[in-house]
Amino acid sequence: MTLSDRFRSRPAPPPVLAPQGEFDLNTLAPLEAEIEVAIAQRCGVVLDASNITFADSTFLRLVLATHHRTDLRIAAPSPAVSRLFHIVGANAVLRLFPTLEDALAH
Repeated sequence: MTLSDRFRSRPAPPPVLAPQGEFDLNTLAPLEAEIEVAIAQRCGVVLDASNITFADSTFLRLVLATHHRTDLRIAAPSPAVSRLFHIVGANAVLRLFPTLEDALAH
């Protein structure tokens, strides 16, 4: 091990986005913009979905598109989000974590 190996810094954790409320065609734009900024700044995004009370197919489209573009980790999905993912089978594809801490650790 060289001296430079010892002092090599760990990569910074991905940014955490914690949207709240309902997400549909009329309310999705701000979240989409936040995701774009996060992807441009770093590799990966953690979406804390614990405070999302409603999500429709436009939210699902955004999540799946983000999943294909970067390392997307979804932390603590609310019952509404979990139900949506389960209904369409996205829970089998997406990286879901029970807590924010778990998502950040992986």
